[in-house]
Amino acid sequence: MEIYRPRVPLGLKKLIKSLTKDGNRILVIGDLHEPFCLDSYLDHCKNIYKKYNCNRVIFIGDVIDNHYSSYHEADPDGMGGGDELDLAIKRLSRWVKAFPVADIMIGNHDRIIARKAFSSGIPKKWIRSYNEVLGAPNWNFTESLIVDDVLYQHGEGGTARSKMKKELISTVQGHLHTQGYIDYQVGRNYKIFGCQIGCGIDKDAYAMAYGKNFGKPFIACMVVLNEGKLPILEPMDL
Repeated sequence: MEIYRPRVPLGLKKLIKSLTKDGNRILVIGDLHEPFCLDSYLDHCKNIYKKYNCNRVIFIGDVIDNHYSSYHEADPDGMGGGDELDLAIKRLSRWVKAFPVADIMIGNHDRIIARKAFSSGIPKKWIRSYNEVLGAPNWNFTESLIVDDVLYQHGEGGTARSKMKKELISTVQGHLHTQGYIDYQVGRNYKIFGCQIGCGIDKDAYAMAYGKNFGKPFIACMVVLNEGKLPILEPMDL
């Protein structure tokens, strides 16, 4: 299969060169829901990383799905817990190899097991870290992150647009698989944006049945350049 390798326009090359060497050129990766992510999504993200000469990576959350233990109704014909987790770890190893150092926003699907352990009265000491379980020693798992005055979080509490307006800070979120946009708000002395990044899920996977009435997923990643002032969405050709 031929891999799409985007050509970088001359104007964009000049823009990238104009950025300071120490500045953040951030690749933001949408919801993966491994092991139910599109195979081609990794190649798309790697290509965009190279296209913009990125030097930092943020995963917006839900890197794993945990369907077998989900609060959505689990498919009785699907994989058992051990098999699904083993496959998720195997498929995530490709992402760890491609982006060994990254920040990961903890999503609602990522925290399912910890939530159920808490509800069952199991102390935190009994629970292994995400890094240990998923084989990603240099991934930084966190609830939210601010880089260059841009807030990154998974986004269960509403849209990026509403968060931007409420907190008056540029905001990047995932969680809503069918939404992809960049919306600006300007005031007398500021300009901020709200971005819904989309995802990389395989909508035909049995674990995604709960979203069958939500519409077509927006498959994309994004970059944030120029000290947090220039967000660019990069939808994937399907």
